Amino acid sequence: MTRLSGGLIDRDRKLSFTFDGRVYYGHAGDTLASALLANDVRLVGRSFKYHRPRGIFTAGSEEPNALVELRAGARQEPNTRATVAELFDGLEARSQNHMGPLNRDLLAVNDFLSPFFAAGFYYKTFMWPKAFWEKLYEPAIRKAAGLGSLSMQADPDQYDKGFLHCDLLVIGGGAAGLVAALTAARAGAQVILADEDFRLGGRLLAETLQLDHAPATDWIAEIEAEFASLPNLRVMRRTTVFGVYDHGIYGAVERVADHLATPGEGVRQTLWRITAKRAVLAAGATERHIPFANNDRPGIMLAGALRAYANRWAVSPASRVAIFTNNDDGHRTARDLIAKGVEVAGVIDSRKGVHPQGSYPLFDGAVVSDSRGRLGLTRVEVSRDGQSHWIDCGALGVAGGWNPNVQLTAHHRGRPTWNPDLLAFVPGTDGPSGLIPAGATAGKGGLSAALADGAAAALRALEDLGFAVATPTLPQAEDAPLGQAEFWHVPGTKRAWVDMQNDVTVKDIKLAHQENMRPVEHLKRWTTLGMATDQGKTANVTALAVMAELTGKSIPATGTTIFRPPYTPVSLSVLGGGDTGAHFRPYRLTPTHHWAEAEGATFVEVGQWMRAQYFPRPGETHWRQSVDREVLAVRTGVGLCDVTTLGKVDVQGADAATFLDRLYANTISTLKVGRVRYGLMLREDGFAYDDGTVARMAEDHLVVTTTTANAGLVYRQMEFARQCLWPDLDVQLISTTDAWAQIAVAGPKARTLLERVVDGTDLSNEAFPFMACAELTICNGLRARLFRISFSGELAYEIAVPARYGHALMQRMMELGEDLGVTPYGTEALGVLRIEKGHAAGNELNGQTTAAMIGLGRMVSQKKDALGVVMSRREGLAGDRRRLVGLAPETKSGKVTAGAHLFTEGAEQTMETDQGWITSACYSPHVGSMIGLGYLEDGDSRLGEIIIAANPLEGESQRLRVVSPHFVDPEGGRQRV
Repeated sequence: MTRLSGGLIDRDRKLSFTFDGRVYYGHAGDTLASALLANDVRLVGRSFKYHRPRGIFTAGSEEPNALVELRAGARQEPNTRATVAELFDGLEARSQNHMGPLNRDLLAVNDFLSPFFAAGFYYKTFMWPKAFWEKLYEPAIRKAAGLGSLSMQADPDQYDKGFLHCDLLVIGGGAAGLVAALTAARAGAQVILADEDFRLGGRLLAETLQLDHAPATDWIAEIEAEFASLPNLRVMRRTTVFGVYDHGIYGAVERVADHLATPGEGVRQTLWRITAKRAVLAAGATERHIPFANNDRPGIMLAGALRAYANRWAVSPASRVAIFTNNDDGHRTARDLIAKGVEVAGVIDSRKGVHPQGSYPLFDGAVVSDSRGRLGLTRVEVSRDGQSHWIDCGALGVAGGWNPNVQLTAHHRGRPTWNPDLLAFVPGTDGPSGLIPAGATAGKGGLSAALADGAAAALRALEDLGFAVATPTLPQAEDAPLGQAEFWHVPGTKRAWVDMQNDVTVKDIKLAHQENMRPVEHLKRWTTLGMATDQGKTANVTALAVMAELTGKSIPATGTTIFRPPYTPVSLSVLGGGDTGAHFRPYRLTPTHHWAEAEGATFVEVGQWMRAQYFPRPGETHWRQSVDREVLAVRTGVGLCDVTTLGKVDVQGADAATFLDRLYANTISTLKVGRVRYGLMLREDGFAYDDGTVARMAEDHLVVTTTTANAGLVYRQMEFARQCLWPDLDVQLISTTDAWAQIAVAGPKARTLLERVVDGTDLSNEAFPFMACAELTICNGLRARLFRISFSGELAYEIAVPARYGHALMQRMMELGEDLGVTPYGTEALGVLRIEKGHAAGNELNGQTTAAMIGLGRMVSQKKDALGVVMSRREGLAGDRRRLVGLAPETKSGKVTAGAHLFTEGAEQTMETDQGWITSACYSPHVGSMIGLGYLEDGDSRLGEIIIAANPLEGESQRLRVVSPHFVDPEGGRQRV
């Protein structure tokens, strides 16, 4: 093991782990990457396209190379960055994206075929022969594509989602972030500090810098101790803020238990929606590299990462290293490595006239021009003034400068601006409102400057919010000069890698330029630059510099790509927030659900509701036996059905009826108190939108019902109309869908049953006729509403009581109606009853039907205006000749299939000859055969005609007879008795 002295690991806690089946050991505080380096493992994966050997390149979330699979079985997790995966005892890790052993990847043959895989090859190849695509090209590409693999098993872990609110959100726990959070918390603001690492400190953990003449870790410990005493400060470690959204909303993922073998009974990750009045972005900066020939070998990494592994994790990838730099930061790495006992073979500095800052060989005005080592670096070529020589080393640190992490500032399509002094993009002025960059993110990368900028950002944010904030006393620190030269890549004829994960080289960028793919977004898509899991964090600016060099433009004139969430990869499981299986989406239960459950009902999802579909009884072996029994019970006796799911809206106010006149196509204002009217709503484009009933309980109080499916939509439309279209009307709305339990009582014996329930109200046909309504009491004083309306065509009522009494009411009516043969029925029977009667429902109101098509054209008033009425008269709608008809098979055993298309007998079956379609179909125990409803051209004048119902998906067609849509009681006498 190549362990060094010091570090921030716990050497008393030894942890075992496996990589590609081999057992290794590390310590608490290690990442998988640091533990692998400590065990002299340099080869960890293969590149995406050419399958070239890849090693650890960085020490943070920007890692493009070290992507591995963690865990096994159902918990297998592909494409995990080894640099941020915390080591735990028993961790299983595997390399990915190779065929055969990692060190003998069979797909490495792609590297020899690289001339055929140049930039844009997928736009140019696999075009011919055409027949080869499905049989050869696509299967081969699909087999080779991707990086890691899925277990194809259900994720066994739990995930959660949560909502947080704060005055100030601080993103990043480095020097600037810690000062910003402390300043705000001391002022009494509600503060959230989120950092992606499992330790606070950011880059300070990777350096040997001092604050107030003491190690920076001592200052961090003091800050954390004060944090613990501040109840208004929430510190969220292992939390990545991945996106900035509208209205001060930030998306964040907290990795609650990723550092454990299993989460146990707790959640693994939590998706947070954080609403912040202000935010400070102190996300630091990412080092960039300098491309040169064969710069992608394992052992070549960023110089800052070399320094981080040595100082924080006490590990070096080799005992002899070299540094290639264009700035003073590379020399700092050399000094720190030497202090740890690592031999520095030399610092190769592209600048001329610089001097060594320690005891190491310096090659000024020189570059690294090539490297050697098949599966790991063994030597590098140093070139200067036309002369070159080789240096033996096992690792090379490359320091090309630092790019502020501006991604979150650009999530609202803001553009970063170029800073010529830093040779980097910094946040622009058009970033998200309320988000203040600070520290290295704002281009203030020196320690003293970062501390001061973090405090200033907090002061600015809190002063905007009206807090009285005291300027904090900052620790004494120094800003080391960077002394950076504008040097972007080493010219040469061999391949020099820019984007490590997607195998994009300087040559690829030159080819894109040659083929006129010069705009940044074209360059990105032509070469796949920055499209990998790291989003080009270490590559994009370098690529822009190469393109700028080719076009003769400046880097800012060349432009930048658009940054989009997420900042780092986010698992689909946590985005779902645990919404899987029964929790995939919210569901609602009717007031009689538990009663129906006890009765053995089978349930079905209807929108968000769980509704009883049918009630099987002993001896019934098929669902249709149950449904047929329920339908016949309603036709001959009395049945009960929970219809609570229908939307219910209370409309009150002096202008309530006027308001509804403007919403419904038919007139509502003439409705008398104590009466109910069927109503039809149109969309603004004239199509039928929803149907339901309007009951007038008082002059200024009306109760609207809607279909179950459109309950939310109709209420939203009503609120929009009230608030935006006619705010001058005296009208108020409230949804009462959940407030009232409503039970349909249908069948010839319905009145008899209700008379046993209702308190002293005359329910005779004369006193309480069809379409009457009333507020009354039942069961000795329980307030209720009664509506005489029918969805089945039988004598029927709907009785509503406060929701908490729905269960008891159902039980009571079942007891009182036992001698009447009272039968509960579900949605299947309800559907059969309404098809037999010819009532339109959701299948008919599908968004492409008009009032005339449903047979309700005369309901659209010609005397008043309402939403959609004018548009319903336009030629495209008024001229539609399709009408709702009934359809019956020629023989009792014939089939009617919903969705089948209708054609004239003998006509060719094409789109041009299509005359309509079947909307609903069922077996009718009343008729004794299958029946259906559908739309047919001129259907109302074609009764008795034989047509063909074609079902090409199943290769079927049936001869059907066009009949009236009213299969039961077409005169409507039963519901009026």
